[in-house]
Amino acid sequence: MRNPWLALEAGADPAARAGQMRRAHERFLTGGTLGGPVRDVVADSWRRCAGARLGPESLARVDLDDERLTARRACHPLARVMPLFRELLGSIADDGAHLLSVCDERGTMLWVEGHSQVRRRAEAMNFVPGAHWSERDSGTNAPGTALAVGHAVQIFAAKHYCRPVQSWTCAAAPVHDPHTGRIVGAVDLTGGDHLASPHSLALVQATARAAEARLAAAPPGPGGPATGDGLAVLGRDEALLHTPGTRAAGGPLRLGRRHSEIVLLLAAHPDGLGGEALARELYGEREVTPVTLRAELSRLRQLLGPLLASRPYRLVRRPVTDYDTVTDALAASDTASALAAYAGPLLPSSEAPGVVRLRRVLENRLRRRLLQEADPGLLETWLGTGAGEDDLEAWEALHAVRPGPHTAGRVAALRSAYGLPPADGGRSAHSGRRTGGRHATSAQRSAR
Repeated sequence: MRNPWLALEAGADPAARAGQMRRAHERFLTGGTLGGPVRDVVADSWRRCAGARLGPESLARVDLDDERLTARRACHPLARVMPLFRELLGSIADDGAHLLSVCDERGTMLWVEGHSQVRRRAEAMNFVPGAHWSERDSGTNAPGTALAVGHAVQIFAAKHYCRPVQSWTCAAAPVHDPHTGRIVGAVDLTGGDHLASPHSLALVQATARAAEARLAAAPPGPGGPATGDGLAVLGRDEALLHTPGTRAAGGPLRLGRRHSEIVLLLAAHPDGLGGEALARELYGEREVTPVTLRAELSRLRQLLGPLLASRPYRLVRRPVTDYDTVTDALAASDTASALAAYAGPLLPSSEAPGVVRLRRVLENRLRRRLLQEADPGLLETWLGTGAGEDDLEAWEALHAVRPGPHTAGRVAALRSAYGLPPADGGRSAHSGRRTGGRHATSAQRSAR
C-alpha cells in the first residue's frame, strides 16, 4: 500500500511528477478540481488554504525582531533539544544542499540553519527565523502541514500551495511534549528534489522521536509541575494526570472521559463536593441514580488510590492544571504567556455542565483580553488556533489594526456564513459590532 505521507512512490520520476503536480495545482486554482497525483493529505491542505483565502503568490510574514526571537527561543522547550537536532541533522544541513529548521507549535520559525548559500536562496521565500510558516500563513508546506495534521509529511515541488515555494522539497515531523502530549513544534529538512525519498521522511521522524525521548527524561517545562501533581486538560478529551508515582513509572496516567471530568471538577473545588453537588456538575438535570456516580468513583479510586477521598469527594492533593497556568497569566496581565499556554478548549467534547461552565469562563476571559489589547501578533496567533479560526469579532479586530485583503476577505466570508450583512465600507470592519463573533453566532451556525 502506498504511504500517503511520502512525496513520491518508489520508482517515480521527480521531473515528470513535478510537471503533473503543476498542472494539478493550476486546475485546482482555476476550477477547484482535484485528481491525478494529488494525495489526500495535500488535497485537504489545499482546501484549507483556499478556505482561508490565501493567495497562491503569498510569502510568509516575518514579524519577530531579534529581541523577540531571542526571548521566544530561550523559553521554548525545543531549545533543550537543539543540540540533539544539530547532532542528528546538522551534518546534512551543512552539505550545501539542505536546511535544518525548527518551528514552534504555531509554525513560527525559531531556527533555520545550514550552508550560508542555501540560506540566502531560502531568504527569497522568507524561510528565515521569525517567519510564520503555518498553513494559514504560508500554504501547504511540510512543517506547517505536519503541525496541522499531527503527522510527519513530505511536500514536493508544486504540492506546495504557494508558488514561491514550489522549487523546494521538504520533510517535517511534529514534536510532542511527552509530559502533556501537546505538539510543541516541528523539525524539518528543506532542500531540492532529492529530499523526496523515504529516507528523509524516516530521518525527521526518528529525530522527532529522539527529541521526545530526551524531553521525557527532563522535568516538564514552564507550566508543567516538576515535583507535584499536574493535570493537563486543555485541547484534549482525555486528561493526563502527572503524579510523582506516574513520573517514576515513565509517563502520565491517561484518564477516560468521565474520569477526566470528575478529576477536573474536584480540582476546581479543592474543598470537595458532596454526591449531589458532584452529580449536578456532571449530569445537570438528567436523572442519574446515585449508584451510577458511586460506580464511576469506585473505578476512579482504583486508579488514583489514596489521592481520592470521600465525604465529601475531594482530591487529597490538588493538582496544578494547565487551566491554572492560563488563568494565572491572565491575572498577571501576561496575555502572551496565557495564549501560549492555551492549548485549546477545556475537555472540548465534554457536555458536563460544570466543565462547560469552566470552559466558557476561560475562553471568554482570554478573548476579552485579546480584544481589549488588540495586539496584531496575539490576534493572529489566536486566529491560527482551532478555537479562534472562525472568531468573527477577532478577525474584525485584526482588520481594524492591520487592514489588508486577507483580513477583509475573512471578515466578509464569516459575515456571509453567519447570515450577517456586509460590513459598512465606510468604516473599519470592526466598528459598530461589539458582540462576541464566534460565540454570538454559534446559534446561527447551528441553524444553517
